[in-house]
This record gives sequence, structure tokens and C-alpha cells, in this order.
Amino acid sequence: MKKAHLPEKRCIVCGRPFAWRKKWEKVWDEVKYCSDKCRGNKNRIHEGS
Repeated sequence: MKKAHLPEKRCIVCGRPFAWRKKWEKVWDEVKYCSDKCRGNKNRIHEGS
């Protein structure tokens, strides 16, 4: 898989897009946060698109 063609998601806390990582290979469907910081702030869910 080329880096330019990696799947992306939007973080539910900050709304920023983040790309697939090898360490998320088996749990990609369960990944919701772009970082540990956003996971810690999960009560502040982004209200954007």
C-alpha cells in the first residue's frame, strides 16, 4: 500500500483527518481518535462535519 493511498478517518474529538498506521492494521474499524491527547479529551466531541 502506497503512502499516498492510505485510508483516512476524522478524529471524533478534534475533527482532524488522520491516516491508517501499521499498528492499527487489525483494529482500524475501532480507531476513533488521532492521538492519546484526543483520547484523553473524549468528552469534548467535535461538532463539525
